[in-house]
Amino acid sequence: MTIEVNSNFPVQTLRLVVASELQEVDSSEYLADKKVMLVGVPGAFTPTCTSQQLPGYEKQASVFKAHGIDEIYCISVNDSFVMNAWALDQKLENVKVIPDGNGQFTQEMGMLCQKRDKCFGERSWRYAMIVNDGEIEQMFIEPGKV
Repeated sequence: MTIEVNSNFPVQTLRLVVASELQEVDSSEYLADKKVMLVGVPGAFTPTCTSQQLPGYEKQASVFKAHGIDEIYCISVNDSFVMNAWALDQKLENVKVIPDGNGQFTQEMGMLCQKRDKCFGERSWRYAMIVNDGEIEQMFIEPGKV
């Protein structure tokens, strides 16, 4: 299933580390009553994601906020502990990370891809979307997804 513009954001259980504890949060509650930028990246600590993508969103957070974005989230097919370690390593203040350890959310988005040639297994394709109160308003998908 591929999600499209003007469709509802898929309801999923997100597993986030909050105050060193794993907590389950319903995506519809997590995204309610706000406009967010959700960015999907292949992996925490990978070269391009770490040197360009995540720092770029962190650095440009004020520009996104000036355009009405309340929160910026970065999701990747990594577990909660890896995502939190990556956030700490990157000294994030403006971007919040969301783990998708089993790739379930990414698969439902139609963004799961194979990176076996790099020994990464299943990962997320690069994309970004604007979600306003649970509805996908815009999507930006890196070209070349098979």
